[in-house]
Amino acid sequence: MVRGNVMPGPAVSWDQDRPSSARLSDALLGGQDHYACDRAVLRRLLRVAPAAREVAGERRQWLLRTLRYLATRRGVDQFLDLGCGLPAAENTHQIVTRFRPGAEIVYVDHDPVVQVHGRAVLEENDHVHVSGADLTDPGATLGDPVVYRYLDFDRPVAVLLCDVLHHVESLEHAQYVVRGYRDQLAPGSYVLLTHDHLPEDPARAELACRIGEVLAAAGLHTVHRDLAEIVSLFAGLDLLEPGVVPLHEWWPSGPRLLPLSDQHFLSLGGVARTR
Repeated sequence: MVRGNVMPGPAVSWDQDRPSSARLSDALLGGQDHYACDRAVLRRLLRVAPAAREVAGERRQWLLRTLRYLATRRGVDQFLDLGCGLPAAENTHQIVTRFRPGAEIVYVDHDPVVQVHGRAVLEENDHVHVSGADLTDPGATLGDPVVYRYLDFDRPVAVLLCDVLHHVESLEHAQYVVRGYRDQLAPGSYVLLTHDHLPEDPARAELACRIGEVLAAAGLHTVHRDLAEIVSLFAGLDLLEPGVVPLHEWWPSGPRLLPLSDQHFLSLGGVARTR
C-alpha cells in the first residue's frame, strides 16, 4: 500500500538563528522541535504575556472541539490544514481519525522543519499527506499535486486557517486568501479560522500591542485585527453559532475551572459553511 505523500514546495532556507512561528508555537506547547532563538523569543513573550502557554493550550482545545464537531455531526471526511505547524500532542489527523477513521488529511506548510516532521508522520499513516505549498497563494496551493490528488473538491472539504492570517499584513490580501479557497469549495464545505484580536478594551488592546512588539522584534510580524476586520474574512460564508468569539466561548466542553486573563481575549475563532 502506498503511504501518504509529501511534495516539497519552493526551497526555503533552514536558518537556525532566525525564529519561526511554527517553532515558537512548538515551544509554547512544551515541544522539543525548536532552537535557542525560539526559546529566547518565548522568554521575552512570557515576560509580557505570562498566560501565553495556557492560551496556546486553549487553541488546541478549540481545534479539538471544532474538528470533533465536523467529523461527527457534519460527516466531513476531508481536511486541508493550511499553515499546520509542527506536530503537537493533538494534531489534526489524530483528532479527525479518532472520530472519522479513513478521513483524508492534507497538511500544507512551507517551513522546512515542519516538512521534515511531516515526513515522519507519513511513515505511520496512509491517509495523511504533506505539501510545501505557499498557503497565501490559493491557486497554487489548490493546484499542488498532493492537494489535488488526495482531496476531492467536488465533495465537502474542511479548510483550516488557524493562526496564520494574522501573519498577512494586508487585510485585503488576507480576505483574498480566504476567498480564493472559498470559491473552489463544494457547497457544505467548512472554513475554520482563528486570528489574533485587537479588542476595544484599552488594557487588552495595550497587551496586544506589546505582544506584537515582542514578535516584530524577532521578525515574526503579527497583525492584531478588530472584530469587524476578522468577521470580514468570513464574507460569503455562513457563520455557525456562536459566531466569531474568543476561543474559550466556542461551545466549551464543560464549566471553566481556571480564571481567564486578558490574554484569553486576544484570539478569536469561528467556523463557517459554504453555500
